[in-house]
Amino acid sequence: MRPTFTASLLAGGKSSRMRQDKALLPVIWQGAPTPLWKRQLSVLESLDPDEILISGPRKSGYPDSVMVTPDDWEGMGPLGGIATCLTRTHSDLLLILAVDLPFIQPVFLRTLLDHAKAGCGVIPVNRDRFEPLVAVYPRLALRPALENLEKGDLVLQQFADRLLGEKLLVTYRVEASEGFQLQNWNTPEDVLNREIRNSDFGFRI
Repeated sequence: MRPTFTASLLAGGKSSRMRQDKALLPVIWQGAPTPLWKRQLSVLESLDPDEILISGPRKSGYPDSVMVTPDDWEGMGPLGGIATCLTRTHSDLLLILAVDLPFIQPVFLRTLLDHAKAGCGVIPVNRDRFEPLVAVYPRLALRPALENLEKGDLVLQQFADRLLGEKLLVTYRVEASEGFQLQNWNTPEDVLNREIRNSDFGFRI
């Protein structure tokens, strides 16, 4: 029996370098301009999670059927969002996806879930760095998350390393063909330089 899992979209960042809300950036999906958050939510829905959360303030268009939860630790960066979602989940595992990873594909997320088990999540390693914003965390990661927040240790690379040491995570080595999915959008230049052509930005299962 597979572990239960909650899928959470992290969409509470300030987007200061982008100079506009990254969640609302338009992408071409199914032949029409669509807000990036909607594309990401569809990817998560395709995985058939036990529940879905959106971390961050409610935005126009969010479906009423999805729980939207502002960060309990405002101003504490992505770790605050992860901890907030861990406090809300009722599942064994929490799949985290940052809204600003526009190239992510469902098959990659399914691969991560296949490598996870109850009590032990999985984090991708790409070019010798952890990818903590597209990872699967066990609910047991809440305690170390709260401890790091209390101490002000907000660096996610260090948080991931701690979870590995406590046997709460294993790593998944990203294959060369998968690496493009982990490119994120932080600035307007990123959007221009990494424009997706043809159907590559579409929703593919």
